[in-house]
Amino acid sequence: MTSPRRREIQWADKTAGAALHLAGADDREPDWRDSALCAETDPEAFFPEKGGSTREAKAVCRNCPVKAECLAYALDKGEGFGIWGGLSERERRRLNRGRLAPGVAA
Repeated sequence: MTSPRRREIQWADKTAGAALHLAGADDREPDWRDSALCAETDPEAFFPEKGGSTREAKAVCRNCPVKAECLAYALDKGEGFGIWGGLSERERRRLNRGRLAPGVAA
């Protein structure tokens, strides 16, 4: 079982990573992350504890104008934690398995 302190550190690492992905550099060209609704939302909702609800994050994603770009980014980068483009890590794995070429093992 993971200690509460270890879970806190893991959550902080995941949240900081997501914030960095969304923030990017100040001197960059505008991209999809500039319009992401999750940037205006508590990041904790996008990284629920194991077995926690994803409902709040998915509700934000449902109305996000860059949901498709976010999902494509998560699939391309192999994001292993959190809700991206309205899908959980498990849902993204399932989607990726369906995208593999016939005859390729998952």
